[in-house]
Amino acid sequence: MNEHFARALRAFSDEDYAAAAAAARQAAAEQPESLLYPAAAAYLSQVLAQGKANVYVSGTAFGAFIRGGGNLPLYTNTSAALRAIYTEYSHVSLLDIGVGDGTALLPALAPQVIQLDLVEPSAPMLAQTRAALDARGIAYSAFNGPIQVFCQQSGMWELAQATFSLQSLAADERLQVLRWLRGCCGRLLLAEFDVPDVGIHDDPRRMAYFSSRYEQGLAEYSDDGGMVAQGFLMPVFFGAFDRSADRTNYEQPIAAWEADLRAAGFRTIQRQLLYNYWWAPAYLLDAR
Repeated sequence: MNEHFARALRAFSDEDYAAAAAAARQAAAEQPESLLYPAAAAYLSQVLAQGKANVYVSGTAFGAFIRGGGNLPLYTNTSAALRAIYTEYSHVSLLDIGVGDGTALLPALAPQVIQLDLVEPSAPMLAQTRAALDARGIAYSAFNGPIQVFCQQSGMWELAQATFSLQSLAADERLQVLRWLRGCCGRLLLAEFDVPDVGIHDDPRRMAYFSSRYEQGLAEYSDDGGMVAQGFLMPVFFGAFDRSADRTNYEQPIAAWEADLRAAGFRTIQRQLLYNYWWAPAYLLDAR
């Protein structure tokens, strides 16, 4: 990767934003064909002027991100894979952990799902899912809170699913939740990304991985005048190198997810490729 940009990331991690912005501008000048370097330089200029942006600084940008680019085939394929499993049953009870705004769940729902329970910590996102279910006349129960709290209660489901949501749990919490799920569901569907182990903080492997992948991601949103880049992707990118921020993401290789499932007591695990997403390939793990 460009040495000026590596210096920019190290400076950002050290909270030297002026040096970070200057180094990013040098990288952009040296490699004008890059999409990442000028986007980073523009974002760092805003950091200098206004301070670090919240990851979801722009709701409009996040909405455009999640409903554009590679997210369209990613969620289309995810929903189709889930629906295919629901229809294997004559009737089935389903627990959805981290349902969000229902992007994966709603297109997947089939008549076979006769009991639906939702867990989602974000009240605004859960409200969107509830409104969509209400409009379709689908009965459900909803818990607005983290899965760590929800799993303190008892319940039994034939199916449980978590689509790109358990990556927010640290390793010890994740194993506790998976063990709880092993005891209360017959089958767990887990959608996650196959993110390689590239170290932490400003490990050169990590900087190179993030840079190469975000070049691809930015290319999928290059015709919106920078809305997604500046309103979402760059805050997320630099948030990953912000040592002062609490860690909120614990992605790992898909083989490590399979190992976690086995450690939790699941004996049979099948892996299905969902989509070769720009960030990392996405898989559905079917565990029993």
